[in-house]
Amino acid sequence: METIEQTKETRAYKKAARRVKELKGFYGNLTSYCLVIPFLLVLNLITSPDHLWFYWPMLGWGVGIVAHAVSVYGIGKEWEEKKIRELMKEDSRNIKTL
Repeated sequence: METIEQTKETRAYKKAARRVKELKGFYGNLTSYCLVIPFLLVLNLITSPDHLWFYWPMLGWGVGIVAHAVSVYGIGKEWEEKKIRELMKEDSRNIKTL
């Protein structure tokens, strides 16, 4: 049987591993964006310099990057977890008063 210390360490490790996975996903997405968009710009200028279309994928993917950044750095998991704890505490108080 695991002790309380080991359980806390395991939970902390899993939380940290999940956070690293989120960061790795975001930086992978950002790196791909920074490599692909200049390629599309060059391709656009070589194939059809009269008609610029590269900014459409740049804008679309850019919105996705911003949304990904907000989920990783902004109102993300920490806020959700805090709210869940608050609601659980409130529910436990309501159950005790019954």
